[in-house]
Amino acid sequence: MPEVTARGTRFHVQTMEPAGAAADPPGGAPVVVPVVVFVHGLVVDDLSSFYYTLAGPVAAAGARAVLYDLRGHGRSQRTATGYGAAEAVADLFALLDVLGERRVHLVANSFGGVVALNAALARPDRIAGLVLIEAYGPAERSGEWTEALLNTLGKSGLVLEYERLADQLLAIGWRRGGRKAATADALINGTSLLADLAALDPVPPAALASLPCPVLAIYGEHSDVAEAGALLARTVPDCTLHVMAGHAHTVLREGTAELLEVMLPWLAHHAGTAVPVATATAAPSGVRS
Repeated sequence: MPEVTARGTRFHVQTMEPAGAAADPPGGAPVVVPVVVFVHGLVVDDLSSFYYTLAGPVAAAGARAVLYDLRGHGRSQRTATGYGAAEAVADLFALLDVLGERRVHLVANSFGGVVALNAALARPDRIAGLVLIEAYGPAERSGEWTEALLNTLGKSGLVLEYERLADQLLAIGWRRGGRKAATADALINGTSLLADLAALDPVPPAALASLPCPVLAIYGEHSDVAEAGALLARTVPDCTLHVMAGHAHTVLREGTAELLEVMLPWLAHHAGTAVPVATATAAPSGVRS
């Protein structure tokens, strides 16, 4: 299991090298390989949600795909505290420093969007572009999305603790589900996660208007955070919004093919990866700037 220690915390990291990567020419300038870093969502999520969906095709298109488990998630170390946006952004840049990656594109899903947006605002010199999938974070009013998220996580925490869901799943042989439930229980009931989320401020329109990098925002038509996508489209200077018809918040898992149809041409234009053959002659439908 690849491990990287950053800011005194052990992180699980996986890297997919670009397909057919060329070696540096003798005596010449090094080959510049675009780097795409994937940032997953909260609690039951980890890097595997990208590993089996988007990361492989991105690497095949010529980028170095870097995936990592957020603090306390997946196989990364669980600490008692440190689950706010500022801590997550600091973790991200510390990881990039250890890996030797200077300027990257971020692909973020769900709560990963909070990390990605705050990272781009904090260090615009390090973030070349954002792909935000069903991203939380943008809001005009405080508590606009955190209240519902905290209610959901709080109820989940009660079920996990008092019904011992992880033990029940393991008892019936569902090892993967049991492990995920145990991780969720430990995060919700054994760390400062809920308190850190309660203290989060949204990324307001004024900050979005100052975002210097291009953004591709992808949201489900029936998503409970669809307004965040509309806000991004209204305020970010260079934003393309794609709405996936018939989908809700689970577009990463249920709409992978359409996500790739939209994302790969965008990365080809902004990151210099290969243009997909299927979309080289026509723009994907449903995209609007």
